[in-house]
Amino acid sequence: MDLTGAPTGYPGGILIKSERELEMMRRAGKIVARTLDTLREAVRPGLKTRELDIIAIREIERMGGKPVFKGYQGYPATVCVSINNEIVHGIPGDRVIQEGDLVKMDLGASVEGYIGDSAITVGAGEVSRQAKELMEVTRETLEEAIKVARAGAHLGDIGAAIESYATSRGYSVVREYVGHGVGRFLHEDPQVPNYGTPGTGPRLQRGMTLAIEPMVNAGDWRTRVLDDKWTVVTQDGSLSAHFEHTIAIGDDGAEVLTKL
Repeated sequence: MDLTGAPTGYPGGILIKSERELEMMRRAGKIVARTLDTLREAVRPGLKTRELDIIAIREIERMGGKPVFKGYQGYPATVCVSINNEIVHGIPGDRVIQEGDLVKMDLGASVEGYIGDSAITVGAGEVSRQAKELMEVTRETLEEAIKVARAGAHLGDIGAAIESYATSRGYSVVREYVGHGVGRFLHEDPQVPNYGTPGTGPRLQRGMTLAIEPMVNAGDWRTRVLDDKWTVVTQDGSLSAHFEHTIAIGDDGAEVLTKL
C-alpha cells in the first residue's frame, strides 16, 4: 500500500534492521506471499471482491500473522482490490469480477510487529493481449528495480530503473503514488518514487527494508481519486497494473522478503 502525498517523518524513519528483525520480516513476508498466492487462485469471473477480503483475513490469521491495512488511516478492509483502470486502494465490496478484468491485490501482514507488504496483478479468465503485455511489463519493471537495489547504490537508481524500463516499452509510470520504507511501521522513510535520476538521493545501506511498487499505466500517468476517498484511477481511463515486493538491502543485492 502507498499513500498520496505521504508525510515526511514517518514514525521509525530509515531503519537498519538487525538479523532478528529481518527474520520477523521474512516470516511476515512469507505470510503475505502465500496469502497472495491463494488470492491469485481465487480470482475468477463471477466472484465478488469482498470474497477476496474474507480469504485474505482467514489466511493471514491462519498462518499466525496480523492484517495491517484494515483501519490504517481509516482504510476499511484487509486487502486492496483495484480493477482495470483502478490503480490502487480499491475497497472490496459487492462488485462482481468480470471476464477479462485486470485485478490488482495489495496486502500487508505483520509478525511480532514487523511488516511485509506486497501486491500482484491477476487476469480474470481470458484477458486481452494489451492487458497481458501490461501485466508482464509491470512485473519485469519491478524485477529491474530490484536488480539495482544494493548497498552503495542510490535511491534514485531504483526510480530510474522503473521509469526507464516502463517508458521504453511505451507505458507511463504513476508519479503521484510511491513505494516506501517498511518495517515496524507500514510507511517509513524514505519514499521510493517510480521515477528518478541515477546517482541521486540517499545511499542505500545494508539492512534497509523497502517496499518497491511500480504502478504502470497503458496511457497517461495522471490519476484521480474516486468519491470513496480511497480508490485511485487513471485520469484518462486507461488500464493500469501494479506489482510490489518488500526487499532487504544487502551488499551484493536485495533479498526479496515477499516471495514464495
